[in-house]
Amino acid sequence: MKRIHIVEDEEVIRRALHRLLEREGYQVSASATLGEARTACQDGVDLVISDLRLPDGEGTAMVEACPDTPVLIMTSYASVRSAVEAMKQGAADYIAKPFDHDEMLLCVDRILKQRRLEQENARLREDLEAVYPVKGMVGHSPAMRAVCATVEKVAPTDTTVLIRGESGTGKELVARALHDKSPRAQAPIIAVNCATIPEGLVESELFGHEKGAFTGAARAHRGLVEAADGGTLFLDEIGELTTAAQSRLLRVLQDGEIRRVGATDSRRVDVRLVAATHRDLEQMVRDGRFRDDLYYRLKVMEITLPPLRDRREDIPILARFLLDKACQRLRRSPPGLTDEALASLTRHDWPGNVRELENAIERAVILAVGQDITPQHLALTGQDPSSAGAELSLDAYFRQFVLDNQGHMTETELARRLGISRKALWERRTRMGIPRKAG
Repeated sequence: MKRIHIVEDEEVIRRALHRLLEREGYQVSASATLGEARTACQDGVDLVISDLRLPDGEGTAMVEACPDTPVLIMTSYASVRSAVEAMKQGAADYIAKPFDHDEMLLCVDRILKQRRLEQENARLREDLEAVYPVKGMVGHSPAMRAVCATVEKVAPTDTTVLIRGESGTGKELVARALHDKSPRAQAPIIAVNCATIPEGLVESELFGHEKGAFTGAARAHRGLVEAADGGTLFLDEIGELTTAAQSRLLRVLQDGEIRRVGATDSRRVDVRLVAATHRDLEQMVRDGRFRDDLYYRLKVMEITLPPLRDRREDIPILARFLLDKACQRLRRSPPGLTDEALASLTRHDWPGNVRELENAIERAVILAVGQDITPQHLALTGQDPSSAGAELSLDAYFRQFVLDNQGHMTETELARRLGISRKALWERRTRMGIPRKAG
């Protein structure tokens, strides 16, 4: 039973609202002042409904008094200004007096549904963090299990790591996981996309410069390598670095020192380097476009992220994870994904990888107002799947996964791995005639 606390100094309104909510099945308590309400809410409630003007202050003070509880503000001083101010201070919603019973009940129901959604999303995040140690890297394919296992082993060390993979596969997620799980986690991680720095500014941006080092250098500048001192420096698209910048970076790795542009002395730095690229660095070394000594320093430990088309079995559960993430960001109740939509997602080749999938899911959530997501909402253009993808229907994947794993997984585990409920698992088993393993 949901618990609601009313804060209203007018007894007639307080009693009437108390009766209305009790008739709807809520557990209701009430106070006439902020002081009484703060005491009454110490044991926790699911919703606070407070008048804006109270004898000992404003009802918005309950937002601070109950930071984890939504607060609905009611007021006789109906104005856009007071509504906006209440929402700015953290109120969940605003209702103007006089209000009819249906209006109040709809408002209460909407807020409580939103609270339940937020709590479910929080639990989902906790469950995912327990199952998938690399934040955001969702999947149970052998390739993803290998990536997560490597991250767990490498993160506690200071070893330089080179992350390989196509654009959109999650290279920065892995870099941040390596930092978050390392002894350097309390220090900064500085992420730099080398491809976005103008060629003439690369050395200054990364290694800093002294005042007067070049035209326009009006004051000394600390570079990004120094900014990462004590923490982790993540250089994405490292293959785009100029030859001069490669030489300076090599010195950081060899000697733990940098020299700002225009400086005569060196500075000690303590950084862990994590680099990433989608390029063929070996070919760049052969072509003389990348230093071989830097390359060998970088590849002490390599982590290769597979493209999404090579781990299609992860798409259903990854799609649901991204769906919940998008709904939380857009503050919407999660729609369902039809079988046809899941089949369309699974067949698509995803040249943009997880980033493209995330964008497709968010677009579908926006378009599918009040209905389940269909292939029409996804609008996947240029869907010319590879022969392997065309052969992989959702039902075929479901059948194979269940038959391969039911011997060592419970029904609950099977459902979780497939990203569906136990009821949906049972219904699909029945429809497809897949028997449960005896014993």
